[in-house]
Amino acid sequence: MTQNLTRRSCLPLLAAALSLPALRPAAAASPDLSFAELYSSFSALGLEFSDKVKQLTGRKVSIQGFMAPPLKAEAQFFVLTEIPMALCPFCSTDADWPDNILVVYLDRKQTFTDPNQRIEARGTLERGSWTDPETGFVSQLRLRGARFAKV
Repeated sequence: MTQNLTRRSCLPLLAAALSLPALRPAAAASPDLSFAELYSSFSALGLEFSDKVKQLTGRKVSIQGFMAPPLKAEAQFFVLTEIPMALCPFCSTDADWPDNILVVYLDRKQTFTDPNQRIEARGTLERGSWTDPETGFVSQLRLRGARFAKV
């Protein structure tokens, strides 16, 4: 017995096929970046950005880490670190400032989170030395227009 296939009778088949992971359209997700991928080497001039960072500069990326305790509660930026930090690195003169940091400039004010809580930050990657005119903070890597969420 032959069955006539119509558009209406094919809709359930198409819906079932799209629910399979391999057949789902790819989401427009941000490329992932890790702290291990930020720099490729040390040279006489200092740290050199990795090829991945160079390729992703100007693009939306996501990276997971920990929020260093902010300088003040109302700041619209924070420092993302690879490991949790108990103290604000700016508040102690003998603290070793980690090489594996990224400054995150938020697109809007958000309530800061526990420094032991892993978060994911998403924003546009910028690289190169830049001094924040408001705070005087100098950064090498930044996320702009960013948001973060607990992981």
